[in-house]
Amino acid sequence: MPLSAIIVDDEQLARDELAYLLKNAGDINIVAQGKNGLEAVNLIKEHNPDLVFLDVQMPGLDGFGVIKKLLDRKVPLPKIVFATAFDQYAVKAFEVNAVDYILKPFDKRRVAQSIEKARAKIEAGAGPEEKFEALVRMLESQKPQTAKILIKVQEGCSWPIRKMFATRPSTMA
Repeated sequence: MPLSAIIVDDEQLARDELAYLLKNAGDINIVAQGKNGLEAVNLIKEHNPDLVFLDVQMPGLDGFGVIKKLLDRKVPLPKIVFATAFDQYAVKAFEVNAVDYILKPFDKRRVAQSIEKARAKIEAGAGPEEKFEALVRMLESQKPQTAKILIKVQEGCSWPIRKMFATRPSTMA
């Protein structure tokens, strides 16, 4: 059964190249293409694709913002393959449970591998635990956790409290 796919990239040439490779890979039906993050959200909501090839850096809303918006709107997440020219986002991509991460210029074999990874995940099914864990990882990666402690110190106390907490942070919990 063919997989339905959406391509979202702000560069027309990248969209064209990826569309060409996907069509030649077989068993992929490209249902839509978008050029920015806001279009991605709307297209995913409208078409409910199996797979989305999503650029990371786009004007307005980046690829990670697309995932956050979909989760905020309770839209079922398709399998995501980040397709970008920047390798520094790879770790973050896998933290949000991306199927794969491919670099521009696209390689025919790597695109085929991404399709197979996505197909395997779709056939295996994704339980609610996997989706929940992906959401938690994404939220944790976006908001650093900070804690503040107020300590009332008696006047004239010369004991270095700051030094104690600096050397033993576990006592602050």
